[in-house]
Amino acid sequence: MVTLALRLPPEIEARLDDLARLTGRSKSYYAREAILAHLDDVEDIYLAQQRLESLRRGESDTVSLPEVMKRCDLED
Repeated sequence: MVTLALRLPPEIEARLDDLARLTGRSKSYYAREAILAHLDDVEDIYLAQQRLESLRRGESDTVSLPEVMKRCDLED
């Protein structure tokens, strides 16, 4: 496990302190949860950008929704 030091604006630190105190959880818990949630989003955005660039360069093709549904056995 890695230790990470963060500098937060005073108003954000106060909110984090309040939340931790009210819920009985640590500030580290909420910082970790926020990072994990944001990391998932950033990774998804990066993957989408890479896919778009690949499409623009003609290195891959699109798949229509009906084809996706067929491949996933989701046809009506």
